[in-house]
Formats: sequence, structure tokens, C-alpha cells
Amino acid sequence: MFTGRLELPSALDPVSWHAHEALFGYLGAVLAGFLLTALPNWTGQSPITGWPLASLLALWAIGRMAIAMSAWLSPLEVALLDLSFFIVLGGLALREIIAGRNWRNLLVVVMIGVLASGNALFHRESAEGVSAASGYGLRIGLAAAIMLISVIGGRIVPTFTRNWLASRGHTGLPAPFGRLDGLALALTMLALTAWIAFPEAQETGYLLVVSGFAQAARLARWRGRDTTSEPLVWVLHVAYAFVPLGMLCVGAATLWPGAMTATSAQHLWMAGAVGVMTLAVMTRATLGHSGRALTAGVGTAALYLMIVISVLARLAGGMLPQHAMALWTLAGLLWCCSFVGFLLLYGRLLIGATPK
Repeated sequence: MFTGRLELPSALDPVSWHAHEALFGYLGAVLAGFLLTALPNWTGQSPITGWPLASLLALWAIGRMAIAMSAWLSPLEVALLDLSFFIVLGGLALREIIAGRNWRNLLVVVMIGVLASGNALFHRESAEGVSAASGYGLRIGLAAAIMLISVIGGRIVPTFTRNWLASRGHTGLPAPFGRLDGLALALTMLALTAWIAFPEAQETGYLLVVSGFAQAARLARWRGRDTTSEPLVWVLHVAYAFVPLGMLCVGAATLWPGAMTATSAQHLWMAGAVGVMTLAVMTRATLGHSGRALTAGVGTAALYLMIVISVLARLAGGMLPQHAMALWTLAGLLWCCSFVGFLLLYGRLLIGATPK
């Protein structure tokens, strides 16, 4: 699609198609998988299975086909088919949270709503002929994703790290949620809101840099340096590190446009924070829910390295324009290899019987 060798009957240009499907397509599927796995633990309700789950999957697939063949449909039809997945997912999550009176996780439903709003605005911008890949809709959706990682990742990264360190007799454990965590989340929300509304303003750049340092300080308190012997744990820290790194680089691109392009810096969030964190959680959840030991072998570590190098190659492509196409191609190939590798290593665990 990017090089023009493949053309789909889509109304979106190749870059907008790529941006939409990476954020709203890929992340939507992973978010649904995570929530439908986590909600029973959060609320004490039975998990959603059978035809309701299959129907939700069908809605997601219909949305992907509608985007791919959007030139044959009206913009309103495409938007309704694509947005139905998020509407139903949000409704299911809200129902489970209300039934279990698990009010602390209502923020997740709010974030699904924000993600859906960004998706709707992306469709409107595309229908109006605006470059949707750099529009308000994409920024709203990406900001929602970063806040989800900041909130949910801020729970699971220190928790999994604490469990792993405690099982090995470490006395230095991740710091509990405190004022610094609250400050980092508040600054992140403020900086992302400013970035959505005024992406090129100097004040936005400064806010992003300050929030990036606050997020880095938060991450430093989680003892990631003590987990280097277990890839299943350290990859969570690497994934979360792309949140502050993205803030620093997007802020730098705003303050000093000649240093790097804003699009390349955004990939530290899109491909880095979103991509690496979701792959990390997918591998861990598959091992845990299939009854396997929570440890990563050489193959899994290779998946992590490939996707991290993919992100760095994509960033380098924006800083070295003379080598951009080669670096972008390398980034795309490594990204694909990491997920094909996941399918080969973990596919049998996902469809096989749980060990007794």
C-alpha cells in the first residue's frame, strides 16, 4: 500500500488507511481482548463467551472490510459499520462494571468513548477531504491510547514486577502509587489535551517535555533495572518507556522542528507504546491463561527485540531522510515478523486445551 504496489478499493489514502487501521483497527481488537479477559477479574462476573463474543468479533471484522472497501460505500455507511464495534464494546464493558459495582474502572469505559469519538472524527475529516492521518481524530484516538497505557500500564507493570521480584526474595520492590504517579497522570492528561488542540504551539511542546520527565520519574520507581534476567517482565518496562520517550520527542519536534519530524516522533507512541505494550501483554496473558510458566524463552525474547528495533528504525527513518525508505521497509518487515512469530509460537496455546 505504501509503495503503491497494492491498491485496495478504499476511499482513504494509503497513509491514512495505515494510521487508521493501526490505531483504531489493531488497538481496538487488542483492547477488546484485554478488557474481556480482565473484566471478570475486576467485577466477579462471568466472562463473555460463545455467540456474544463471536458477534463482537464479527463487528470488528466488518469494520475492517468496510474501511478496505470504503470506495464502494458512502462515508456514513463506512463510519457506522466501523464505529459499531466500539459502541458495543463500550456497552458491554459498562454493563459488566455496573453489575459488579466496580466503579474505579469506569475510566476505562470513558477512554473507549474517547477512542470512539476520535474514530468518528477521523471518518468525518476523511469524508471532508482533510488529511485524516494528521487530523484531530487521530490525535484524540492516540491520546486516549496513551492515557489507557498510563492508567492500566501504571497498574500492571509495577504489580507484575513486584510479584516477580518478591518470588525471588528481592527486598527492593516497586514504589506504591503515590503523589508522583498522580502528578504524572495529571500532567500527561494536560499535555495530551494541549497536543490535540494546539499541536504546533510552543506551550504544548514544553508541556509534553515536562510530562515526559514526570512519566520517566514514575517509571524509574518500578525497579525495572532488577528484571533484566526475565524478558517477560523487562519488556513491560521497555514498553512503558515509550510513553515518556514519545512525549519528549514529540515535544522536541514541536520546539525544534529541524531535529525530527512530528510524525516520526508520534511513532514512538503508536508503534512503540501501543505496539510493544500490547505484544507484551498478549504473550504474558497467553502463557498465564493456558497454564504455562510465566517465563519467556529465546523465541519470545526475539519477538520483543524485533518489535523494539522496528520502532527505532521507524524513528531513524524520519531523522535520516536519505535512508528513509530502507529504514521504513526494515521497520515494517520487523513489525510483521514479530507478529507472525507470535502466531507461530503462541497460536497453538491459544487454540489448544489448557494443561491439567
